[in-house]
Amino acid sequence: MPAVGDDNVYPQPTTRMPSGPDPYDRRRPRGQQGYDPYAEQPRRYDQYGQPVGTERGYGEQRRGDPYNQPPRSDDPYNQLYPEQPKPKRKRRRGRIVAIVAGSLVLLLILATAGLWLYADHSLHRVNAISDYSGRPAAGDGTNWLIVGSDSRQGLSASQANKLHTGTGADVSGSRTDTIMILHLPSNSTKPTLVSLLRDSLVSIPGHGKTKINAAFTFGGPQLLVRTVEQNTGIRIEHYAEIGLGGFANVVNDVGGVRMCLKQPVNDAYAGINLKAGCQNLKGTDALGYARSRHAFAASDYARTDHQREFIHALSSKALSPGTLLNPFRSIPMIMDVPKALSINKKDGLWGLLSMAWHARSMTSTAVPIGGSDGSDLIWDPTKSQQLFHDLNHDQPIPSNLITTQ
Repeated sequence: MPAVGDDNVYPQPTTRMPSGPDPYDRRRPRGQQGYDPYAEQPRRYDQYGQPVGTERGYGEQRRGDPYNQPPRSDDPYNQLYPEQPKPKRKRRRGRIVAIVAGSLVLLLILATAGLWLYADHSLHRVNAISDYSGRPAAGDGTNWLIVGSDSRQGLSASQANKLHTGTGADVSGSRTDTIMILHLPSNSTKPTLVSLLRDSLVSIPGHGKTKINAAFTFGGPQLLVRTVEQNTGIRIEHYAEIGLGGFANVVNDVGGVRMCLKQPVNDAYAGINLKAGCQNLKGTDALGYARSRHAFAASDYARTDHQREFIHALSSKALSPGTLLNPFRSIPMIMDVPKALSINKKDGLWGLLSMAWHARSMTSTAVPIGGSDGSDLIWDPTKSQQLFHDLNHDQPIPSNLITTQ
């Protein structure tokens, strides 16, 4: 064996390494001789010595590189700290459902807002309320004047025949058979709906004393409002006029209204023949029942009672969940309301909704009558003034002044 320290133990190279650039330097300029054991194809480099062109992408493993080999299974470090499994990707079904539900809710809100704006814009507005010298001061609460017009405007001959109303050519002028004041108190007192019978003898500005419904014929809504204010001392803030054809359509839209008749009603003038008892009245029968007076001994008194009962029933049905949540009822109703109503120019759909909401629960009565002069009805001076005073001051109506509850 060679001795320790012998120079022959590790033979020295007989040739000297060439000087100059390392032939294995990967950063050498293109074209120089040499061999790169890691290269898969000719390399190109930029001026900074960085690979370009066909060079491997960043992070790609090089064959034979000990620092880029996959971890060994027998490595103690890997046994102590095993690689954690990647978390499974959560299902996206819940997110998709949430997005779809949110989109549907947004579309519903936009559709409702658009429908509301359309209905409010489509309402027919009239200049019904104006200031004048001697107008009553505003009292407590708010007052609506509700008028049922017998205008046949917009009704074809077949529609008028079906509703038994006659056409515009058959009836000259505009009249109203229904005049009511709806008082909405500002305290906890119940709302009150008061009928002013159409044959009531009152003073009409510029026309002397005559039946109250003549004011509508002489001067339209504005003169009627002024006549009511001056004869009652109640200031009117809002006005709503209901037409015949529109009334019937709205009743059909909500699916009819349930009414309980105390007696059979057979009135050829109104075109109805109804049995006694509780029943669901659709448009034609509902309109006929609200207009009928020839079938009752109390005539106009009975008609005003039925009208107030029907307004209460229609308001309750229109604002019930079964109507509002049913698009096949609520949408046609909202579309037909503008065709059925005329309101004061300063009123809107929100005011009508508030009026209908309060009409679901109210006290119902009529102006007390103290006598008559032929076909003219004369208000009882004491009781009628007490009624108007209580309304103006948000006081409960005494039981002796209430005709219907």
